[in-house]
Amino acid sequence: MKKSVEMAVGMFVLIGIFCVGYLSIKFGKMEWIGENYYPVTATFASVAGLKPGAEVQMAGVEIGKVEAVSLEPEMQVALVRMKIEKKVVLSEDVIASIKTSGLIGDKYVKISPGGSDEVIKPGDAISETESALDIEELVSKYVFGGVE
Repeated sequence: MKKSVEMAVGMFVLIGIFCVGYLSIKFGKMEWIGENYYPVTATFASVAGLKPGAEVQMAGVEIGKVEAVSLEPEMQVALVRMKIEKKVVLSEDVIASIKTSGLIGDKYVKISPGGSDEVIKPGDAISETESALDIEELVSKYVFGGVE
């Protein structure tokens, strides 16, 4: 009798731990094996304020996330690695821009669609990019007379 109660409590605890783990993964937006995303990279002269986890949008709709931001040592440019939903097909001539949501909001990557029939394959790079607008730099130029 005592063993069956202990066994029931143990099973209940294991099921509880499994449920908490499952909900943590679901609410944390982590992906299971076999993700529904493919990797794409882009290089920018400046990504001022862009962080991993930022949204990648097309036409105002989230289509992916920024996975990593690093410095490409040879060319000394910012290398942004993104993951894009597999159902979204990017043409070869898309333009990736760093934008700000609101006046001083978070940075995100905006993808402007292209018209080419060629598509970007997983792991390929977006060749056309527009860097982030650095508001601090513009203000300092205005204050110290750099803008005419």
